[in-house]
Order: sequence, then C-alpha cells, then structure tokens
Amino acid sequence: MMGNKIKYSDHVLTGEFQFSGFAKIAHVQNIPGRAWLLVAASGLLQVLVFPKPGAFFLSWIALAPLIYALLRGRGGEGELVDSEGRSLRPFTLWQGFVLGWVCGFIWYLGTCYWIYPVLHDYGNLNAAISALLMFALSSYMALNHALFSTLVVLMARRSFLGNRRPLFLAPFFWVAIELFRDRVIGFPWNPLGGSQIDNIPFARIAEVTGVYGLSFAVVLVNCAFVAGMLLFGRRRTNLLISATAATIALQMGFFAKPDAFPVSKEAVLVQENVPVLDPAQWTPQFFDHTVGDLAQLSVTTRKQSPSEDQGLIVWPESPAFFYTSDPRLLAWLTTIAQDTKSYMLVGSIGVQDSPQGMPQPYNSALIVDPQGHVTGRYDKIHLVPFGEFVPFKDLLVFAQKLTREVGELGRGTDRKVFDVNGTRVGVFICYESVFPDEVRQFAGNGAQVLVNISNDGWYGDTSAPYQHLQMARMRAVENHRWMLIDTNSGITSAIDPFGRVVTRAPRNVRTAIRVPYSALIETTFYMRNGDIFAWLCVLISVLAVVVRTRIPSRTMIEVRPV
Repeated sequence: MMGNKIKYSDHVLTGEFQFSGFAKIAHVQNIPGRAWLLVAASGLLQVLVFPKPGAFFLSWIALAPLIYALLRGRGGEGELVDSEGRSLRPFTLWQGFVLGWVCGFIWYLGTCYWIYPVLHDYGNLNAAISALLMFALSSYMALNHALFSTLVVLMARRSFLGNRRPLFLAPFFWVAIELFRDRVIGFPWNPLGGSQIDNIPFARIAEVTGVYGLSFAVVLVNCAFVAGMLLFGRRRTNLLISATAATIALQMGFFAKPDAFPVSKEAVLVQENVPVLDPAQWTPQFFDHTVGDLAQLSVTTRKQSPSEDQGLIVWPESPAFFYTSDPRLLAWLTTIAQDTKSYMLVGSIGVQDSPQGMPQPYNSALIVDPQGHVTGRYDKIHLVPFGEFVPFKDLLVFAQKLTREVGELGRGTDRKVFDVNGTRVGVFICYESVFPDEVRQFAGNGAQVLVNISNDGWYGDTSAPYQHLQMARMRAVENHRWMLIDTNSGITSAIDPFGRVVTRAPRNVRTAIRVPYSALIETTFYMRNGDIFAWLCVLISVLAVVVRTRIPSRTMIEVRPV
C-alpha cells in the first residue's frame, strides 16, 4: 500500500556473487532489454570518441548510457520505487559486472580492431588465431569496464543517499581503473581524457593532473547528465540544461587558438617508409640501396635549412635490419653526420652480450655526433608483449612467430637524456609514448625536448597511428615540452607544448621534413610530482569500498502498486 515503509536488512540484499552458475545465468536473463541497449550504445559512443572518426565532443555523454542503465536498475511489474519514481530494484553486482563487461568489450573491439591485421598480416598468424587473440584481448580488457560497473552498482545498493553516492564516486572509480590499466595491466590505450587534446584550455589541466584529471572531469559531466535523467519534472529539465551548458562551456576551448610558440631550432625527421619484409629479403644490395636512399634524403633536406648551427637528423624505429654493430651502417651514419655537421638519432637494433655470453638484441636509439662518433644509445625499457617478447612463451608456442625477425629483445634499464649541441634530448621508442609516468621521467631527468621514434607501419591503414599520435600529443602537454615524432610510415610530426600538430608528413611515403622546435626548461606540477591526483582517486575509491562493505547501510523502501 502507498506509504507503507518496509525495512530490508542490508544482508538480505547482498551475496550477489554467491549464486550458483545457473542462478547467475538466470540473473543475466533478468536484465531488461533497455539495459542491454544502453550499455551497447555507451560502448559505441566510446568507439566514436577516438580517432578515427574522433568525434571527441561525444565524450561528455559517452558513459552516461552505461551509468544510467546501472543506476536505473531492473523494471517490470511490481517494481520498488521511491517517492520520485526511481527504481529501487537495483541490479545485483553480477548483473552490473556483466553489463559493464559487454560495454567494455564493444569499446575495445571497436577501438583496437587493428590488432587483427597486426597479427595476421605482419605476424603471419593464421586468420583464426589472429581473430581469437583479438577477441581474447578485448574480453580481457573489458574487465576494466566490468570492475567500474560493479563498483557503481555496489555504491548504489542500499544507500541512504540514493544515487548521489555512486554518481559522486564514479569519476574516482574511473580514474583509479585507468591508472590500474597503466601500472598493472600495462595497456593504457586511449584514456578517456585524451579525447580532449584539441581542447587546448581544458587540456592544460593535464599539466597538473596528467591525462587522468581530464578523464575525471569528462566522467563528472557524464554523471551530471545521468543525475538529470534520474530525476523527473522541472528538476530533470533544470539539471539537464545545466549539464548541457557546462558541456558547451568546457568544449568551447576547441575554438581557442593561442599564439604559436617561439622556436629557435630545427630538426630533420626522415620518414623511411621501409616495408616489413622477411629477413631473407634483406639482401646486401637491398640494404645498400635503402640506406643510400635515406642518406641522400637526409643530406638534401638538411642542407635546405638556412641554419648554420649543428643540426639534428632523426631516423625512426623501423623494420630495417640496422644493427649498431654493423660497420656498413656505421660508415653511412658517419658520412651523413660529417657531411651535414649534424647529430643523428637513429632507430636501430643494439647488440651486446648477455650474462650467458650470447648476443642479446635491443630495440635501440643510437646517437652519432657531427664528427661521426657514437656518443650514446638508449635501449627501450617497456617492450610490447607479443611484438618484442612473448609472455608465457612455453604455453603460447604459436606466438613466437611474432618475434621471428628480432628474437626476444632485451630490456633497457636507464631513461637516458642526451646532450645534442647543448640541448637535452629525451628519446623513447614507440609504445612507450602511451605511458604518462614513463615519459614524465625523461622530462624529470632534464629533457628539454622529447623525441619519439616509432614504427607504426605494423598498424597498416587502420586508425591505430592516429590513436597513437593522440596519446603522444598528451605527453607534450603534461610536460610542457616540444615533441618530435618520427615514424616509419606516418604520422611523422612536430608537436608544440599545447599538443598542437605544427608540421606533419603525409603517410605511407618516403620523405623528410624540416620541423621547428625549442628547448624549454620550465617544469609542470605533473612533471615534478607525477600521478598524485590519480593515486588520490585510488585512495578515495578504496576507502569508499571499505566503508561500504564494512559498514552496510539500510534503506527505507516504499512499495508502490503498479
């Protein structure tokens, strides 16, 4: 009857993960169709946010359907509602987990579909295994969304604060899980805040919080829209209008056009466009022809520069067999450096003996001075699983095909910063650019300009090179540094400290471009202090879960006839 109050013990409504397998299946079947549609829509919106197509303005509502579905709960006849008509028949933790997993699976599959051509076209795995690995990774990474959704549902159940507690905590949960993807899983691909890289005033928050602060703000706005949808009447209208106004105000920064940064230096970035070939195809003739072509391109482009100072020529990470121990390669590099009076930074394969006395290859960046002397080498520290090493290789025998060109690569140990004619340069390789704290350490070690060399040719003509570029641009903002990005097949570019692409080369062509940059010495809060904001979100998330599980609350539920 209307007005009757019934107290439900918190323990009566818990135990969601204690059901048998059949009970769990039954609980999934009890999820209404509208909830499935909402989480699917959320997953698709998150796909559209990132390049390509890069509809970044959708980020402000991309999570809203998922969160709304989780908080709206189950409907149907005889549903329990509060005085405003909100459902108080919440999802179980298991149902929340499944809904979040489906949303995450759609997002990862739609965003990281490029894994299939990498494995199949370049890794020479058959179609079935390539597809299986793509689906397996998407399934595994979807657990992040599942964990987020489970936490939201946990906070929503039996809360005397209604939906205020889960909506308040959702941004903290999201950032904590993004940090978990970075530090534990090791695949922080496409953090939500990265979608706002072209929103310059807003993106500068990253100078303090890193990309995680942007993710927090974006999720917070999504929660404001959800709060409006959970209300009725004038309150819903007012809150939705406010959330829309906030979104427009925050997104208006996209139209801001700050003045260009002053530049004092120039570098030559060589885009090699070397094809991915089998080792047998790298004949001595093909090697000499390729290196000779790159040498001519480097010298010609460098000599077009009006600057008489010692320059910088960068060759990317590439599939070429440029061993640092190869006297032919060193002879070419010496000639180019001396002829152009330039430092050379060259992606290469470093070799040194392992403790067992066997030659150990490294993914390296070699530094050659204008006199032709090798003055330093950076060995890549964060290797790509299945690309540069095989995890659990005793079990995953088939995956060893992926490393047939270079074998098991060794890991570097030192984030070195090199002196290039008085400018401190930090060099990192390919995949390392997606890790905020790792790039921050180069800047913290004194790098005045950042250089990322990469071989994005493995991605083919997919959206992955554009996604990779977007994440690298955020590293420039976080550290307030110029970043030079030199890739094998594109997107080779110069990025200013606001994350803007100042100069870029067309993709899939062999070319060289002269790019401007400056050496900067000022530091950002993020550079000095790292992920303090993200760790604070972790702390708040853990405390919230501890309080919720150790001090269960009770809810007064009103039963309304339907």
